[in-house]
Amino acid sequence: MNKQVMKKTVTVLTCVLLFTTVRVFAQDSKGAINPGQLTGQELNAITTAVPFLSIAPDSRAGAMGDIGCATSADANSQSYNPAKYVFNENRFGFSVSYSPWLRQLVNDINLAYLAGYWRITDMDAIAMSLRYFSLGDIEFMDDQGQLMSTQNPNEFAIDFTYSRKLIDQLSIAITPRFIYSNLTAGQFVGGEETRAGMAGAADISLFYEQDFDVKAFENSTLRAGLCISNMGNKMSYSSGTLRRDFLPTNLKLGIGYEMDFDGYNKLAINGEINKLLVPTNPIYLIDSVTGHIVYDNAGNPVINAGMNPDVSVPQGMIQSFYDAPLGFKEEMREIMWALGAEYSYRNLFFVRLGYFHESQYKGNRQFLSVGAGIKYSIFGIDVSYLIATKQYHPLANTLRFTLNFDFVSTNKDEIKKQGRLK
Repeated sequence: MNKQVMKKTVTVLTCVLLFTTVRVFAQDSKGAINPGQLTGQELNAITTAVPFLSIAPDSRAGAMGDIGCATSADANSQSYNPAKYVFNENRFGFSVSYSPWLRQLVNDINLAYLAGYWRITDMDAIAMSLRYFSLGDIEFMDDQGQLMSTQNPNEFAIDFTYSRKLIDQLSIAITPRFIYSNLTAGQFVGGEETRAGMAGAADISLFYEQDFDVKAFENSTLRAGLCISNMGNKMSYSSGTLRRDFLPTNLKLGIGYEMDFDGYNKLAINGEINKLLVPTNPIYLIDSVTGHIVYDNAGNPVINAGMNPDVSVPQGMIQSFYDAPLGFKEEMREIMWALGAEYSYRNLFFVRLGYFHESQYKGNRQFLSVGAGIKYSIFGIDVSYLIATKQYHPLANTLRFTLNFDFVSTNKDEIKKQGRLK
């Protein structure tokens, strides 16, 4: 199968999954698993709208297993923990990142990311970012396989942050976000015209940074972070019967420790866990004779294990902690974890390594990542490379590139205060 044919196949499958005009539970369910026959090995991945919001866009985090909640502050903190911005050493800066995506499947999908910050005072900072995801040229076919049109679907999100220190070691940030997703370019699905999906969302985050010297390492630092991201309204691609899907609301918890060996060599070790705050798909009651889902008198499917996922956003966030059909065992499967390390020499040269793990029953993203960076004066460049640990993984060989620009204050008194002038 050549890439063009594969690309069309992926497109058809994506459209079927995203834009079906009826709920999943209303479809023919032959082959569904009877809860009495559950083995604990069933696949039950959580799906959301606009999954591009969950992609780590920059090379530094990408090289450390997509970790960023409790690492040191940089220009790309907006994507991981915006509360870090007020801890930046420099006064302002920005970065530009680019990543070809899913190169194992197609050759024209890419993610671009622009982020910038300004530390107004020692207690306040503001920031913004723009994330743009292009799906390349896609041919839309009708149910007879005839070409209708060729479009370039795309998605983007733009957000702003205000970050403030509550005390010298602790900060908080609020990040409103606008999300736009145009995947169908107005095509008709099931006789109904589709439209671009739009949503508003917000993040709330906390960051803690404290000098934490131990006997062997002076000038070392302990960091911790918490972020709840993409809390917002459900998204739909039609004003009619198409379903409304949850945004990828996510809870991140991270911790990190940076060891300063001799003033020249530093090593930071970081860990992070993530969980989607989105309802888990239930298992519906199956008629043993017909093999179809059983409905009650009101026309609703009867749930045999799990909980009703068609709830409000706040209820869905709370429910996500206890609604898995297999109980506590499945809830634990929904926790993703990652480990990352960063070595730096004189804050000029960087080497990074990371590992990301997601349960095979919840998506099976498992990969190693490596990367390096060079910084000179105000300019820095980072690159990362993803090594899938699962065979034929579509994310294998993913590259990310990032350019960073950080500027100190132009005020001489401020520069002296920071120790940059004698």
